[in-house]
Amino acid sequence: MGGRLPLFLPWLLLLLSSHAVTAIRFTVDDFPDGFAFGAGTAAFQYEGAVDEDGKSPSIWNTYAHSARNPNEHSGDFASDGYHKYKEDVKLMKDIGLKAYRFTISWSRLIPNGRGAVNPKGLQFYNDMINELVKAGIQVHAAIYHLDLPQILEDEYNGWLSPRIVDDFTAYADVCFREFGDRVAHWTTMMEPNIIAQGSYDVGIVAPGRCSYPFGRDCTVGNSTVEPYLFLHYNLLAHSSVVRLYREKYQAVQKGIVGINLYSLCIYSLTDSAEDIQATVRANDFLFGSILHPFLFGDYPESMKKAAGARLPSFSSYESELVTGAFDFIGLNHYSSIYASNNPDVSKMPVRDQAADIGALFRETRDGQAAIQYPPGSMVDPQGLEHVLKYIREKYGNISIYIQENGRPDDSLMDVERIDFLKAYIASTLKAIRDGADVKGYSVWSLLDLYEMFGGYKAHFGLISVDFKDLRRQRQPRLSAYWYSDFLKNNVAIHVENGEATATSHEQI
Repeated sequence: MGGRLPLFLPWLLLLLSSHAVTAIRFTVDDFPDGFAFGAGTAAFQYEGAVDEDGKSPSIWNTYAHSARNPNEHSGDFASDGYHKYKEDVKLMKDIGLKAYRFTISWSRLIPNGRGAVNPKGLQFYNDMINELVKAGIQVHAAIYHLDLPQILEDEYNGWLSPRIVDDFTAYADVCFREFGDRVAHWTTMMEPNIIAQGSYDVGIVAPGRCSYPFGRDCTVGNSTVEPYLFLHYNLLAHSSVVRLYREKYQAVQKGIVGINLYSLCIYSLTDSAEDIQATVRANDFLFGSILHPFLFGDYPESMKKAAGARLPSFSSYESELVTGAFDFIGLNHYSSIYASNNPDVSKMPVRDQAADIGALFRETRDGQAAIQYPPGSMVDPQGLEHVLKYIREKYGNISIYIQENGRPDDSLMDVERIDFLKAYIASTLKAIRDGADVKGYSVWSLLDLYEMFGGYKAHFGLISVDFKDLRRQRQPRLSAYWYSDFLKNNVAIHVENGEATATSHEQI
């Protein structure tokens, strides 16, 4: 026994150390100066007023009114934010939000996709931004989230054409010119890394394109090439917008421009070489499809090898354009999944993007395997730490905003949501203390919205919205009061072994 102690002791100390880092007690003051705690919404899911004041249909409007929409309703009224934004800004101020992340509807601001600006749309966003500024809330604006004007989709298939680069850049120019004196945090695109698969491979998101035998009964599309065209023109359009901002606006407006990624922590199902390599590929497709071009001017080798000629190549000009074309990265992080090797890929005569990844995914270790990235159901705060560490080690210590994090909970006494948020906020702080350059954290969502998957039935909001009432009455949930206590009253959070508690500052 005595002879084995030197070997046993380090292992025991490691276990004790590992256990100790799961316990953390903190207040909002423990975050870096200027850290932006906030909450978010998105235009289609929030505004409603689908055909008011000159707004034109977007691809999401078209999809929501089609038979392909899995939800009961079309989202035409959503949360009626177009008419109730002043009430909502007051609620934000009452909660104590430092920042608010919203998206601008291209089809509301420039209904024809290019050319004339809609005065009513311009007035709406100006009025809302002014209310936020008056309330002392940082304005974090995203330029695009699945609301391409349908007219551009009809004209040249939208994001599948190089013509989108100039049109998107011109649209962003209007946003910078009209709002940039009050908006210093710009996100160009939301989740292009996962929208490529959802919109153009399996067709479960607008514009709903896919091809047999992939996807779900699409009538148009090509799942083998269109996801890659979408990614490519997204990267070029984003990078064109960043160059525009840097050359024309940044010196005066002193803002920053980034892009948003959908984030999952991907664990290898086993320690086999095949599963580990599948996990590497899955991360390359999920994160590297965007970050690798930004850092190295090209796609990851695993993507190029898997997709071959179906993956567009960057010209020398395009490679220079995309390299370094970001000031920060936004992450929408909700969960973790498991990945294993997909041995059947080599037998497939035709492959889509999902097959190119060469992995099978599970939401739990013993869950059903799927070839596409699942949304994830696991509550795994440490997964966020792993993602932040992975990005830092592979791509450098880039500035990051957690732009969405949350879970659905119908109850006004939403204790499970509170525990979820406490644990993930704690993991954010742990990652910062480990060296991650995280600048902000936003809850998804400020209030109940029309959700992409779930419609009016998935309630993510700190504030409840009565969707059965056309007045869309608001009522803060317990989580809104908790978040307010954390932000305004210096309430301490204690998280241990995934369980979160809070004590008031006076009791510390």
